Amino acid sequence: MNAPLPTAVQPPVQAADLAALPLIEKWISFASVSRDSNLPIIEWTQNWLEALGIECTRTYDDSGQKANLWATLPAENGETKIGGLVLSGHTDVVPVDGQPWVTDPFVAQIIGDRLYGRGVTDMKSYGATALMMVPELLKRKLKRPVHLAFSYDEEVGCIGVRRMIADMVKSGYQPAGCIVGEPTGMQVVVAHKGKHAYKTSVRGFEAHSSLTPQGVNAVEIACEFVANLKSMHRQLAKDGPFDPIYDVPHTTIHTGVIHGGTALNIIPRDCDVTWEIRHHHLNSPEDLFTQAKAFADSLLPAMRVVAADTNITHHLNSVLPGFATEADSDIAKLCFACAGTDSSSACSREGGKVSFGTEAALFHQAGVPTIVCGPGHIAQAHQPNEWVELAQLAWCERFMRRLADHICVN
Repeated sequence: MNAPLPTAVQPPVQAADLAALPLIEKWISFASVSRDSNLPIIEWTQNWLEALGIECTRTYDDSGQKANLWATLPAENGETKIGGLVLSGHTDVVPVDGQPWVTDPFVAQIIGDRLYGRGVTDMKSYGATALMMVPELLKRKLKRPVHLAFSYDEEVGCIGVRRMIADMVKSGYQPAGCIVGEPTGMQVVVAHKGKHAYKTSVRGFEAHSSLTPQGVNAVEIACEFVANLKSMHRQLAKDGPFDPIYDVPHTTIHTGVIHGGTALNIIPRDCDVTWEIRHHHLNSPEDLFTQAKAFADSLLPAMRVVAADTNITHHLNSVLPGFATEADSDIAKLCFACAGTDSSSACSREGGKVSFGTEAALFHQAGVPTIVCGPGHIAQAHQPNEWVELAQLAWCERFMRRLADHICVN
C-alpha cells in the first residue's frame, strides 16, 4: 500500500464549513461502479451545469451506456477553446462486493473528523468541489476558459478519457494546463509511474494425476514463472535504480490473478497469469518484459520433451504511460501557489511523484501540461469504509478559491 504524501497541519473542520458537502453527498449517492452505466451521474451533472448556462458535450462508449462529460466555462472575452485550464476527474468507482462496510457505501456519512463513502477519496470529492466553484467562477468572470472533464472507466484502464481527449483535440481545444484531482493529500504531484499489464498463458498437457511424468502441469509452470517475476521484483527493490521522490522509489512487478486447473486428479492443461510492471523513467518496461519472457522461454524445452504442442504465450493487455511535468512549469507554479504547501519540504520544492496511474499521463501526452493534486490519500482508496478527512476537503476548497483568485478577472 502506498504511503500518504506529507500534509500540513490543518485546524478542525466542521461539516458546516464545507460548501461542497451537499454536492459530494449527491455524487456519492450514484453507485457508478465501473462495470455499470455512469449515465445517471452524468445526466444529473449535465442538468446541474446547463441550469447555470454551461455548454456541455458527451462522448459515449460503444454501448451507449457510459459517457464522458466535457463542460466549458467561457472566458470574459468569449474565448472557449484557446488557453485556460482543465479540471479533470473520473465518475466511476471500484466495487464494494465482499468488503466489510460499516456504513452504506453510497451514502456519504460523517463520523468524527472523517467523511465515509465509496469515492469520497477516489475521487468524487474533487469533482464535486470543482462543481461547487462554478457559480463563483461565472460571477467573478474568467480571464481564460475553464473546462470540466468528467470521464468513465478510469478504474479499469483510463478508458473513457482517451475518447474525451481525442474529441478535445479534434474540436480544437488547446488548454494551457490540466489539474487531475486524484488523492495526493493536496500535495502537488508532478510525475507518476507508467504501467504495462500482461496476461501470460501456459498451455500444458493433460494426464491423470497418478501419471505426473506423462503430463505437463500448466499450473506448476505458471508458478515457476510467477516465482521468477517475484525474484525480478526483489532485485529491483534491492538494487534499484531508485528515484527517491517517488512514494515507492523503485519499479515494481506484481502478479494479480492466477487461474488454472479443473480438478485435483487432472494434470492442468491451461493456466493464465495476469501481472504488471509499474515503472519510473529509470527503467524500461520493454526490457523487463524481455527478461521475463526469456525465463518463460527457458522452460519450453523440458515441456516439449513430454508434449510438442505445449507453449507459453504473452499478451499485452494495456499500457498507461507515465508522465513528468517540470516543477518550474507554469501549471506547477500555479498549483504550488494554490495548494499553499510548506516550502521547507522536499515535496514542495520538487513536487511529489506517485506510483499509481491517472489520466494525467494522457492529457500530458496530448500536449497539455498536467499536475495531479486532490484531497485524500491513495491508501484510503479502494478500501472498505473508504474515508477522507474533513480537513482535506476544506483544503481542496481553499485550493479552488485561490485558483479563482489567479484565473478570474475580479
